[in-house]
Amino acid sequence: MRLAFAAAAFAALLAACATPPPAGPVAVKILAINDFHGNLKPPLGGIRIQDPADRTKTVNVPAGGAEHLATAVAQLRAQNPNHVFVAAGDLIGATPLLSALFRDEPTVESLGAMGLEASAVGNHEFDKGAAELLRLQRGGCGSEGCKGPQPFTGAKFQYLAASTVDEKTGRTLLPAYHVKRFQGIPVAFIGLTLKDTPTIVVPSGVAGLRFRDEAETVNELVPQLRAQGIEAIVLLIHEGGVPTGDYNECPGISGPIVDIVKKLDKAVDLVISGHTHRAYNCRIDGRLVTSGDKYGTLVTQIDVTLDPKTRDITGARADNVIVRTDRFAKDPVQTKLIEVYEKLVVPLARRPVGTVGGAFARDAAPNGETPLGQLIADAQLAATKDAGAQVALMNPGGIRAALSKPADGQVRYEELFAVQPFYNNLVTLTLTGAQLAQLLEQQWAGQPMPRLLQVSRGFAYTWDAARPVGQRVVPGSLRLNGQPIEPGAAVRVTVNGFLAAGGDNFSVLKQGRDVRTGMMDIDALEAWLKANPGLLPGAPDRIARVN
Repeated sequence: MRLAFAAAAFAALLAACATPPPAGPVAVKILAINDFHGNLKPPLGGIRIQDPADRTKTVNVPAGGAEHLATAVAQLRAQNPNHVFVAAGDLIGATPLLSALFRDEPTVESLGAMGLEASAVGNHEFDKGAAELLRLQRGGCGSEGCKGPQPFTGAKFQYLAASTVDEKTGRTLLPAYHVKRFQGIPVAFIGLTLKDTPTIVVPSGVAGLRFRDEAETVNELVPQLRAQGIEAIVLLIHEGGVPTGDYNECPGISGPIVDIVKKLDKAVDLVISGHTHRAYNCRIDGRLVTSGDKYGTLVTQIDVTLDPKTRDITGARADNVIVRTDRFAKDPVQTKLIEVYEKLVVPLARRPVGTVGGAFARDAAPNGETPLGQLIADAQLAATKDAGAQVALMNPGGIRAALSKPADGQVRYEELFAVQPFYNNLVTLTLTGAQLAQLLEQQWAGQPMPRLLQVSRGFAYTWDAARPVGQRVVPGSLRLNGQPIEPGAAVRVTVNGFLAAGGDNFSVLKQGRDVRTGMMDIDALEAWLKANPGLLPGAPDRIARVN
């Protein structure tokens, strides 16, 4: 290992000697995105920001989509010949049908065409397993054969996974960092995902992998980079925080990214984050920390200054630029790419699946319920009645988009897929009443933020926000069709396969007995809509909250 470091350092020295040092400071423009999730077309609703005319209100600004994002990146890149375009993970996974039907190859091709150079691996890059992630990096057909209109040659950008270790080899699954030189000065981009990835993806997706602590991983790399003559270090991390301000400010921020940044070696100059689907432009522990919302609605431009003597970053400032669809024209290369795939996906995407009488939002009421969550839970309960299901529970993270009411009320398959893109089997299992209560406590216990499960009709309980974590479910409040659920009672519960495997830290579900696997979740939702035309959103009256 020491020989490898010595060789790398010698190569860096030769490269430095071959390039005359710049006469003065070097200005570099770093462009960054995160959590693109295959939104090749602008997402419904764009981005929500504070109303410039009245900051007590918010407005939606149409933004995003690959065509407009590519133009925004090109225009910003043209402002400085020293530039690089990077990302902080979750570029794929939980994607709309246009990308998902082709195993996210369209998204990888799209970002490559934009000039993306490197990206951290996010948790959703593991949705279909490590082997599939490596295929997307290297090219070739998937396990189900080739699906795209042309051979898939792999990503033109480099995925980075500094903290993801293959337990068989002891090596990182993908490179830990990417180095780019600007007028001879090297800048290292370290990429890694959050250490809690195994708790938020299907276990089979990360089998045989170990996810190390974020700060420890980075700090161990610093001496290696410095041995190569690299002083300018940027972190691309798929972990983030929750701000209190608007998209381009940071009057206050909480969440895992705060503690991670405080633990980082002072040699790390800049942190580009993601995962929480929020936008912020912060200073944490004296360092610039940014995040660019989600779905390509923002591109973060970071202007840094490199000192030719110290070869380090001496200044950095950021600006989150809204990728407005009325400001940035459509890029013709992206338009052509989208058109090619749309022709193939249209027959399935536009297939009618049922009607609704109103829009189903995924915004939660104070008790944690959402209209769309109720709809999905009811659909899953109905779909698993033959397995004896009495209660269905849906994780909020599995609901990726609201279900709007089309002008004619007719819902298409692509709209259902946007709501539930993971294509999970439904699983019905038996829990005792006591285990069910314990499961509900896990909505708060061991979670980075509360995850209120959506519940099917007929099931009810009460929780008290003033009680300590682990004791929030009011004793004796669990009811099924109006009758108390006793601690020793056997209850048949339906969840999706992700939850059944203990996903999102709902480990009690792994104790379930008499497990039966059923249909796919999206098929259950389609069947429910067909059987109940013109459904309307219901009142949030299944879960009671006090305090």
